[in-house]
Amino acid sequence: MTGFDYVTDGSAIYRESFTIIRAESDLGRFSPEEETVAVRMIHAAGQTDLAEDIVFSPGAVSAARAALEAGKPIFTDVTMIASGITRRRLPADNEVICTLNDERTPGLAAELGTTRTAAAVDLWGDRLEGAVVAIGNAPTALYHLLDRLRAGELPMPAAILAIPVGFVGAVESKQATIDVAPEIPGLEYITVTGRRGGSAITCAALNALATKQEILP
Repeated sequence: MTGFDYVTDGSAIYRESFTIIRAESDLGRFSPEEETVAVRMIHAAGQTDLAEDIVFSPGAVSAARAALEAGKPIFTDVTMIASGITRRRLPADNEVICTLNDERTPGLAAELGTTRTAAAVDLWGDRLEGAVVAIGNAPTALYHLLDRLRAGELPMPAAILAIPVGFVGAVESKQATIDVAPEIPGLEYITVTGRRGGSAITCAALNALATKQEILP
């Protein structure tokens, strides 16, 4: 029995994958910077039609990259995203913070009458200013963050990756991000309309934002 014939060069696999994505996806409405992020997101989803649902606010990519280069932290809604970030891509060894399992979170959730992922947002505090936020699972966390920002109760992050996944609240929370952006000066975001989203797509976007180099050696 002979072995399987397959590509074993990781960089070559990425290059061929990205070539296929660019050939099969409609990327014409994205700027060059946005395209590199969108291609990574499509690669993580394995679905070239994801391009139709990806939405960037005008300054999202530049704002997120500037924040990361300045050493600002990344806040995530779940540990899965924190674990999925490729640390060697981060330009300033940025701290990745998830407060979901903080000992204060369950009590705060009970007090607020909401989910732990939403309550955990309130623990981000002043360090949120100028940071990058990655919400890839919990619509309640995204809604809560938008409410706090609109009320002026939390400082403004540099950019929000608003990409929760699911059937209850995900579609609506992402559309809410788009809809309330004009009411919140300085709000920059990347989102995926519809039900699709999740940790893999969110991590892919973060990893693309972390460096302009599309494929690392």
